[in-house]
Amino acid sequence: MARTDETGQEAQQSSPFGTTPPAPPPVGGAAGPNGRMPRWLPRALVLALALVAVFQLGSWAFHQLTGLLINILIAFFLALAIEPAVSWMASRGMRRGLATFVVFIGVIVVAAGFVTLLGSILADQIIKMIEGFPDYLDSVINWINTHFKTDLKRVDIQEGLLRSDWLRNYVQNSATGVLDVSAQVIGGLFQLLTIALFAFYFAADGPRLRRTICSLLPPARQAEVLRAWEIAVIKTGGYIYSRGLMALISGIAHFVLLQGLDVPYAPVLAVWVGLVSQFIPTIGTYLAGALPMLIAFTVNPWYALWVLIFVVIYQQFENYVLQPKLTAKTVDIHPAVAFGSVIAGTALLGAVGALIAIPAIATLQAFLGAYVKRYDVTDDPRVHGHRRRGEGPSLVTRARQLWAGRTGTVRPDGGGSEGGGSGKSPA
Repeated sequence: MARTDETGQEAQQSSPFGTTPPAPPPVGGAAGPNGRMPRWLPRALVLALALVAVFQLGSWAFHQLTGLLINILIAFFLALAIEPAVSWMASRGMRRGLATFVVFIGVIVVAAGFVTLLGSILADQIIKMIEGFPDYLDSVINWINTHFKTDLKRVDIQEGLLRSDWLRNYVQNSATGVLDVSAQVIGGLFQLLTIALFAFYFAADGPRLRRTICSLLPPARQAEVLRAWEIAVIKTGGYIYSRGLMALISGIAHFVLLQGLDVPYAPVLAVWVGLVSQFIPTIGTYLAGALPMLIAFTVNPWYALWVLIFVVIYQQFENYVLQPKLTAKTVDIHPAVAFGSVIAGTALLGAVGALIAIPAIATLQAFLGAYVKRYDVTDDPRVHGHRRRGEGPSLVTRARQLWAGRTGTVRPDGGGSEGGGSGKSPA
């Protein structure tokens, strides 16, 4: 019987030399009930918590800085658009900063003059519409009284409109929304100032920026970065050129229409339609056509309908005929890819994404095209969508096989007898 100690537990067997052998280590290095925590576990927990905290902080900072990042992206593409003009002036001996300033001043002067002239025209037309509104209302009332045998009067309609709850609520909501509109206008001006400032620095310090980026890369990578930058300048310039050309064609077409209808301020309205329809994505066409329709309505309400019909027809011509040809020659991108890139850019960044999607995709396509190996295509009619002559069953044979399949006849060679067989068994 084994010996036990005072606690009743079995005493450990002693070795022949009088020493107690050590207990075997735990299997797999796991700690026992009274074992210590592994040394790597606290550090792993701290590292995991630190990574989660860094991810959360980065996500929060990215969402907070999304507006600034979008402004920087717009400024970068704007700097790429004016890069050829700035480089041309700099190559003629002008300092790069001064050349950038001259280009910016020219763009600002042209834009400010156009907006001022257009604003004065719009205000003049609104005043004329307000002054002529009683006459329009009288003509509408007379038409209703003549055709529907009513006895409406303009005074009664005006009094009913002024005493209506709808007008009172509209005035109150408009008064409370003045502050919101003012805040949006101030925010928009600050955003334009931010974009202009970053674009000026990108254009003026373009060589220094390229040197800074290339200094962080090996020589092989430097050549790739410089090539990508050059492609981006070319594609963005081609995009601006194609848009400007389409704006010119659109302006001429609408000028002919408005001049033919004797609509006032036809040249300015034509320039408005050309610029807004081409450089404001998604809703530019509707904004461009609304103002000529409004001014044409002051001349003759039927003229507004003719302008609407012409805008819709010309937009279809531009989308399916003019734009694919010009885009293929200047930006070198397939019309389907251009259309898909605009949709994707709109889904990601809204109107900004739609505006910069085409030059961005064109730059990426041209840059990746240099690293994709291409092979010569074999001279096969199937490449052009044609079947080789004599290849595959003819139309008559396929019709016979289809008829045989419906009647249950087995005709592997295209001939044979009717369904039911001849009664002979195969050998």
